[in-house]
Amino acid sequence: MTEQQLPTSLWQLKPWWCQPWSIVLTGVMIPTAAWFICYRIWVVLPIGLLVLIWWFLFLYLVPKQYAEAVRSQHKL
Repeated sequence: MTEQQLPTSLWQLKPWWCQPWSIVLTGVMIPTAAWFICYRIWVVLPIGLLVLIWWFLFLYLVPKQYAEAVRSQHKL
């Protein structure tokens, strides 16, 4: 693919296991599994915080930066 042919959505480039629905589903399952394994809130809370950071990066920042890069490429 050349730079001019890049899709406007990052998700069109990603495989099924790296789509928003799979990221959210995995992010919900990990703290839930941690809770059922150890029943300790002090274990689940840091895991949940890491999931929230992961979501922010991969569901908000990365797609936003990709869209900006594509828009700037189209302006050239």
